[in-house]
Amino acid sequence: MTSADQYQPEATASADADDGNALEQHPAHSSSYPVSRLAPAFHAPDPRDQLGRVEAMLGARTSAKLELIADQIRHLQDSARAILQEAKQEQELHQAVCAFERKPGNAYHLYCKQDGTRFWSMLSPNDWRGQSPYPFIGSYRLEADYSWTRLDQD
Repeated sequence: MTSADQYQPEATASADADDGNALEQHPAHSSSYPVSRLAPAFHAPDPRDQLGRVEAMLGARTSAKLELIADQIRHLQDSARAILQEAKQEQELHQAVCAFERKPGNAYHLYCKQDGTRFWSMLSPNDWRGQSPYPFIGSYRLEADYSWTRLDQD
C-alpha cells in the first residue's frame, strides 16, 4: 500500500442529492481533537484550579448579596428610628395641656409656661398683638388621623 493509497477521502452527502452540491470530504481517520504527536498539545483543565475560581466567584456573589441586605437593614433601622422619633414628638404634643376640645382640621398654637408646662391655645401670637404672656413654641394643625402638622411660621 503506497502513501497515496493511505489518504482516500470519504464523500458524505445524502443519497438523494444529485444536484452537484459540494460534498464534504475528510480523511477516514480524522478526529475532532488532536491525536498526533505533531498536533498542538491538548491539556485538560485542572479541576482544582476550576474549583478555586468557582469558590472565589461564589464568595464574591454571596458577599455582594449580603452587603445589599445589610444596607437594606441599615435603611430600615433609620426609618424605624425616624418613625419612633416622630411618634415621641406626636405623643408630647398630645400630652400638652388643653382646656378645650380639639377638632381635626383646626389650627392650634402651643405655648410654654414658666414652669415648663406646655399648653394649647386657640390664640395665635398675632392675636396677642405681639405681646404673648408665654413663650410661643409653634402652630400646628390637627389632622383627621389625629396627627399634628407643623404650620409654617410667617
